[in-house]
Amino acid sequence: MGMKDELAVQAAAQGDDDAIRAILVRLCQATHMGFAAVARVTEDRWIACQVLDKIAFGLEPGAELEVQMTICNDIRQTENYVVIDHVDADIAWQRHPVPRFYGFKSYASFPLILSDGSFYGTLCAIDPEPRLISNAATVATIEGFANDVTTILSAKLCAAPESISASASRPQAG
Repeated sequence: MGMKDELAVQAAAQGDDDAIRAILVRLCQATHMGFAAVARVTEDRWIACQVLDKIAFGLEPGAELEVQMTICNDIRQTENYVVIDHVDADIAWQRHPVPRFYGFKSYASFPLILSDGSFYGTLCAIDPEPRLISNAATVATIEGFANDVTTILSAKLCAAPESISASASRPQAG
């Protein structure tokens, strides 16, 4: 793909966090899924911020997927989570091009809404095998992980600009 641009570099830097890596480990343990990621999702980009890949899906931080070929793009538009236990058994998803394209059978993706109310991206997981993840307890667990990631990212992204703008807007003695 060549050199990563500024947004990809920023996304990888934002995801370069031991607490986020630990959450991805716990997400895979809780769901028995082999791939988990925090993704920066914009109208025209899907960029991996941090990845745990035990199924050789082949993504690393800063890597991109075609956003139109992601379910995360739907989540950006609706801000609703999506969980799929088994693509082939799910009427809504069995003919969808994305699972077929990437070869996954189970999928979970939750929106990451920063403390300032802006949509950052998603916490997502996939696996080539069906996984029972749509039950209330698992959904609540994943939602908790998404909230934890949002807290970490909000601290990085929402705290700094406010302190800068607050000091810049203070009247200077003259």
